[in-house]
Amino acid sequence: MSLPPIAVFDLDGTLAETAGDLIGTLNVLLTREGLAELPVAEARDLIGAGAKALIRRGFDAAGATLSPSRHEQLFLDFLEHYGAHLCEKSHLYPGLVEALDRLEADGFRLAVCTNKIEPHAVELLDRLGIGHRFAAICGRETFPFFKPDPRHITHTIERAGGDPARAVMVGDSRADIDAAKAAGIPVVGVTFGYTDTPVGELGADRVIDHYSELVGAVEALLLRKAA
Repeated sequence: MSLPPIAVFDLDGTLAETAGDLIGTLNVLLTREGLAELPVAEARDLIGAGAKALIRRGFDAAGATLSPSRHEQLFLDFLEHYGAHLCEKSHLYPGLVEALDRLEADGFRLAVCTNKIEPHAVELLDRLGIGHRFAAICGRETFPFFKPDPRHITHTIERAGGDPARAVMVGDSRADIDAAKAAGIPVVGVTFGYTDTPVGELGADRVIDHYSELVGAVEALLLRKAA
């Protein structure tokens, strides 16, 4: 039996708008350290490479330095606080559920490959009502490597039981796009996520502004790859 085609999604800034809760937790840490909070609208593009990178970028933006040991402790503090405030402001992007419906109707398997830790990713997607739709939800620590390492995506595809020759990645950041390109997997970039460089400049094969465009982009990429 042949394996099904698969669409692999990033989470933060791709499936869901999570900046309010992530930057809210970062601001708790900054406040504890006597630093000014960062406005969510200005700090949202610090997101994309996981909590450790978010902390480092946030403290850099606040003009503060971190020792490795302090960074590690703040990472643990971040995980504890964020885990308790995981879904207070986060929400799915418009049109996502309908796009997932169409992909599933077309025989696609769905998976998540995120630099968020796996327990938080699983809980958040469950609380947003879509966790059950994914054959695999793989986080930063699921494997010994994470995006932009291409093996994060290829191992997610394997765990989900999808066909790597008929796989498409969907993401918002350089880490997503670089990992997919290194894995030889076509990638759709979304313009509504978190990136300090416009997603159209990162080398995605297709760029979409709304999830109503996703299915057409995915089908076009797989047809091109098969040609």
